[in-house]
Amino acid sequence: MSPAPGALSHLKVLELGQLIAGPFCGQLLGDMGADVIKIEAPGVGDPMRSWGQGKPVWWSVIGRNKRSVTLDLRKPAGREVLKTLAADADILIENFRPGTLEKWELSPEALRVLNPRLIIVRVSGFGQTGPYAKRAGYGSIGEAMGGMRYLAGDPDRPPSRVGLSIGDALAATFACLGALTALEHRNQTGQGQVVDSAIYEAVLAMMESTVPEYTEAGVIRERTGAILPKIAPSNVYPTASGEMVLIGANQDSVFARLAEAMGTPELATDPRYASHTARGEHQEELDLRIAEWTSGFSADALLALCEHHGVPAGRIYRVPDMLADPQYQARESIVPVPDPTYPGLKMQNVFPRLSETPGQIRWPGPALGAHTEAVLEAHGFDADARAALRRDGVI
Repeated sequence: MSPAPGALSHLKVLELGQLIAGPFCGQLLGDMGADVIKIEAPGVGDPMRSWGQGKPVWWSVIGRNKRSVTLDLRKPAGREVLKTLAADADILIENFRPGTLEKWELSPEALRVLNPRLIIVRVSGFGQTGPYAKRAGYGSIGEAMGGMRYLAGDPDRPPSRVGLSIGDALAATFACLGALTALEHRNQTGQGQVVDSAIYEAVLAMMESTVPEYTEAGVIRERTGAILPKIAPSNVYPTASGEMVLIGANQDSVFARLAEAMGTPELATDPRYASHTARGEHQEELDLRIAEWTSGFSADALLALCEHHGVPAGRIYRVPDMLADPQYQARESIVPVPDPTYPGLKMQNVFPRLSETPGQIRWPGPALGAHTEAVLEAHGFDADARAALRRDGVI
């Protein structure tokens, strides 16, 4: 029995732009079945095609489930082709610097004259308005201005990077949410709209209560490394096998179970640790006590003991750990994907999981321009027209 088509299989998406902030939004929509037509510069393509450590495999992930069409939007003829593609599209994604579409006479207003139902998703560093709108804005800058970089790392050293392109991915995820929300509005009204997703605001949205902590209490949250201040116990702890294990037992009932596992059930009623507030006040000494206990067990033994007592605990995984883990295997969280260039290619599956219309990886990132002929032919460009576009360097 073949899988059901994805829930978004009726949608046609045009993806303009490059790198991560726009294309990850396209990946999310494509994962759920949308026909994502990625527009790339002829002979060049998205720089993501050359990214990746060891081998340039990042494109295989961020380009998955997309069709690649080469089209030079700097040329008037290329822009006319795009208008033809946009005339029956549902969503257009772009992450150029604000003003670029307008310079090319492809503003949302112009596009929606051609297609009033078109939803235009615009991802940028600082949004489409405001004094910073036209500044260049990479994800790292958005992470810094949104407040995340200040909190990342240990308190005795400068702010750190998380290790992933979090700012770009967050802006793309909020862009996807905005697109789906705009689709619901279109279902009710028949009208498209503009979705404006700024990287710094996407990061800001994740900043928990840091803003009111300052406005109401004058508190500026600081870097704290592996812990959250006043949230205890929740930390990484050493083991006799040399591995670090993360234990989270800050809720009263869970801490009582941890105390039982430690063979010191009286800690749950000790005034220093009996409540969330008390544990927070004695966080450092409690962590030292727990670390002394965990050091007497191998990681396997410690995890088994925590599981027996219902205490959340886990290793800090790298990819080899994920591939070997039975939970990952049972849920197919990482799957093999056939690829002519990389015969052993594996990547993360599609999330979240839908019971009736699950998403799927239909193919990895395609070769540059692999679908140009088919897409243009389907939009009324005959062989002579396509040959002329090719001759002029438009495709």
